[in-house]
Amino acid sequence: MGSDSHQHQSIRPAPADETGRGAPPAWRGRAIVLVGLMGAGKTAIGRRLAARLGLPFVDADHEIEAAARMSVAEIFARYGERAFRDGERRVIARLLGGEPIVLATGGGAFMDAETRALVRQRALSVWLRVPLPILVRRVSGRTDRPLLVGKDPAAVLAELAAKRYPTYAEADIVVDCTDEPAEATTARVLRAITAWSPPRSVHVPLPGRAYDILIGEGLVARAGAHAAAVLPRRRAVVIADATVAALHGRALTDSLAAAGIDHTVLTVPSGEQSKSMAMAADLLERMTEAGIDRRTGVIAFGGGVVGDLAGFVAAIALRGLPLIHVPTTLLAQVDSSVGGKTGVNLPAGKNLVGAFHQPLLVLCDSSVLATLPLRERRAGYAEVVKYGLIDDPAFFAWCEAHGAALLEGDLEVIAEAVRACCAAKARIVADDERETRADGGRALLNLGHTFGHALEAEVGYDGGLLLHGEAVAFGLGLAFTLSARLGLCAAEDADRVRAHLRACGLPTDLARLDRRFSAARLIGHMRKDKKAEAGRLAFILARGIGAAFISRDVPEEEVAALLIDEGCAP
Repeated sequence: MGSDSHQHQSIRPAPADETGRGAPPAWRGRAIVLVGLMGAGKTAIGRRLAARLGLPFVDADHEIEAAARMSVAEIFARYGERAFRDGERRVIARLLGGEPIVLATGGGAFMDAETRALVRQRALSVWLRVPLPILVRRVSGRTDRPLLVGKDPAAVLAELAAKRYPTYAEADIVVDCTDEPAEATTARVLRAITAWSPPRSVHVPLPGRAYDILIGEGLVARAGAHAAAVLPRRRAVVIADATVAALHGRALTDSLAAAGIDHTVLTVPSGEQSKSMAMAADLLERMTEAGIDRRTGVIAFGGGVVGDLAGFVAAIALRGLPLIHVPTTLLAQVDSSVGGKTGVNLPAGKNLVGAFHQPLLVLCDSSVLATLPLRERRAGYAEVVKYGLIDDPAFFAWCEAHGAALLEGDLEVIAEAVRACCAAKARIVADDERETRADGGRALLNLGHTFGHALEAEVGYDGGLLLHGEAVAFGLGLAFTLSARLGLCAAEDADRVRAHLRACGLPTDLARLDRRFSAARLIGHMRKDKKAEAGRLAFILARGIGAAFISRDVPEEEVAALLIDEGCAP
């Protein structure tokens, strides 16, 4: 017996019985389209499935024969396969334009790009994947299969499988079938359909460079199918964090192989030290040796370090390669993988070399976050809180209510947090893609980062004393405290922000770190911040929770006084 299914599904789908009653609304209102090779049982399973779901059943080949008033074999013999496929496409488009049905398609229908796009838009596709020996036994001796006339069925089916399986893998659900009774297979297909739910989706509406962010469980195992739909050709280089590759690399590479995507995996050591010009140069050399061309995709597989590094390499290799992000940390999913910022660090500071390079797709798999250490999850949560503090006080209140559940690993809460943050960032990026607006715009996403980057530059980027998200947590608290000291917001707002960060286990008290900082040295790092102009410090400050703005006239003595009061040496 094969597995029930290999599918992408959203967070904790609602329970359903096998009649379809109580099923999640995700599949309701859609047609169910069965795909697979000849002999897979699409008609036999389709009839039974339609009866169980209370939907009409339609066989596409029968509809074509009725329209043409001749058999499929006669159409092939008289007009050829191309004419048949044209008619098949029109018939399927008509059938999917009406009320929901269960539709059994011919083995080649899903191979047509227009038909596949139509099915993706209007239906739920199910691939009935049957072992070749079973298919050969089922179709041998049949005279109604034009592709088998005068040929060895085993050879024909093996050739068709090699060509079609990578495309069939793009189906929403894959059900492994055996030579069991049709009722048993129907029951397993029905369970897969009623359990299915699509990932959450956020659209980034950039003119000419728009893309989608998908959020949900199991997306790494479905990455190949999603990537195949957007890559210019089925070839990619995977740039992966070595630790992530060890944990989740097999699921990713298996999905790429199933979708027929030829791929090379290049790993880099975990940690901020990999985000360097030297590592970028090394990757470019290895990619060249792997034989990249301008249609080769780059898949960034890891946290924010790998996303920034792989994105930078994709931006400059051959003057730009297609890019897909598969972020595996909370911080990367809610922030660094979205918006097209890429870069590497210099000894003088973070992200001082980089480029804007938008991805074709972002896949945020909630389930991989379960392997994150709690410290990493907390660090990512600082970036989640940031979005509420910028311009959404209701979301900050949501964080106060749900932050503990998120940190405990509740996948429903995690997915909703990622969706909300990605939607907020997509809106900001669409309005100010390259951070050029003088009134803040995209720069507001750097709330907490002026202080945070200075702390990171001082302690180093190895993550031992301070992770990036922890530095941001310090920065958020300091930015609100500075705003309160300058009379811009109420002291209660600053206290509320710091209290929530502390309640979630994030650091807010510099004096508690095993390091004595110098206010003068930290301000020196701030002068090198990308937002600084003509040596003037730039900060994202706040007039209250959800009311952030950019300021370039904060007196250095006020910043120094704050840092000294927080425990820094002069």
